[in-house]
Order: sequence, then structure tokens, then C-alpha cells
Amino acid sequence: MRALVQRVTEAAVRVDGEVLGEIGPGLLILVCAMQGDADDAPSRLAAKIAKLRIFSDDAGKMNRSLSDTGGAALVVSQFTLAADTKRGNRPGFSAAAPPATGEAAYQAFADALADLGIQTARGQFGADMKVSLVNDGPVTIWIDTAA
Repeated sequence: MRALVQRVTEAAVRVDGEVLGEIGPGLLILVCAMQGDADDAPSRLAAKIAKLRIFSDDAGKMNRSLSDTGGAALVVSQFTLAADTKRGNRPGFSAAAPPATGEAAYQAFADALADLGIQTARGQFGADMKVSLVNDGPVTIWIDTAA
């Protein structure tokens, strides 16, 4: 699985003008299931992100995790993280998992975060979503479970 993790002061996702999920301070997590992901990829990715020390401590150093801060997560599916841009000008997405597999992995990832005690909001898999955020820092980190 791949994830693009953004530290935010707030974030929201809308479909057809309706807010599906919103959070205050925490992480916006764009996530993509990939072809060949291991069955435990969603839970491993959730555990990694929950413990990722990217929040400031009292000294201003990035020493605190989402679990430490009590922050929330907004999880949004984004198959375009699988984009292959090596040839031509049109990205290829064949490395992304098929939709049914991708949705199951997306839901399993969000469930795993919630099971770790993280307040978790979600987008809608496969929908045309409008995501708004205030990136804090900015801090944006790419994570790939295959790497």
C-alpha cells in the first residue's frame, strides 16, 4: 500500500457538497492499495502511521506521534498514488489494486487506525471527492509498504 500523509490543522472531504468527514488537528492520509499487497499491509501501514513521530514536542522537535497527541485522521482513497509516469504524458494506473480489492484494503486500513484508538473519518471510495486541508508545517510524507 502507498500513503501520502499530511500533517494538518484541519481537513475535510465532501461529495456532492455534503461533508462526509472532517477533522481538526491530525493527519490527512491519502491511501492506495497496490497490486500484490500482502494481506497484512493495511494493519502494518496503520501501525506505522499511528506511531510516526511528526508532531512537535514542547521543544519544537518532531518527537510526538498521532497516538501521542490524540489527533484525528481523515482517510481518503486515492488510486492515483499508483501513477506510473515513466513513459509518455499520460499516467498509467495498472499498479493499483482492482477496485474491489482496493476498497477492502482502504476500509481495513481505516478500521485498523480506529482500532488503534485514532479518531478516524473517511471519504467515499471511488467517489469524486473534494478535499480541503490546511497543511501544518508543511509536513508531507510518502510511505510505501513495499519499500
